[in-house]
Amino acid sequence: MNLYLPEKINVQGEEFRVYLTQEEIQQRIKQIGQNLSQKFQDKRPIFIGVLNGSYIFLADLMRYVSIPCEVDFLKLSSYGDEKVSSGEVRDLKQIDADIKDRHVIIIEDIVDTGLSMKYLVDKLKQYKPASLTVVTLLHKTEATRYEVQIDYTAFKIPNLFVLGYGLDFAQEGRNLGQIYIQIEKEEE
Repeated sequence: MNLYLPEKINVQGEEFRVYLTQEEIQQRIKQIGQNLSQKFQDKRPIFIGVLNGSYIFLADLMRYVSIPCEVDFLKLSSYGDEKVSSGEVRDLKQIDADIKDRHVIIIEDIVDTGLSMKYLVDKLKQYKPASLTVVTLLHKTEATRYEVQIDYTAFKIPNLFVLGYGLDFAQEGRNLGQIYIQIEKEEE
């Protein structure tokens, strides 16, 4: 299989360059999958992916999880087609599974301000799961304004705009096999 791995890309008139390679991403995801398999051995957790951005991360992570588990999805919106959060979280799709007394593992592509994750954790706690574990591919620690516990972070990144590997810019760029960072004008 040939993944889409250009060195630079233009999306919506903006230039991006490789920030995290496919190899770096896969190595870290493998470690997280092994850690989750150990932590939830004999517990049959349910992984809940936050659409749209987490689907590639979740699919790859599941390949490294070696225990029985289930998967479900939900969808939130706080960005629309913009590069910054609107400050308001909307539910677009609910989970189908009953998570009462279940070990729930939330899979997110990126935690930026923390608004969506705080909203999601508070919402899922109302269903009385046995435990809630938060896993994110990327965490912009400098941008985080809402306190939220993240149990597993693949990569901490600076407060810069990224896309690829499921992350988008106005719905483009999700199919890139690596993570790209926006090229600042002084870099060109």
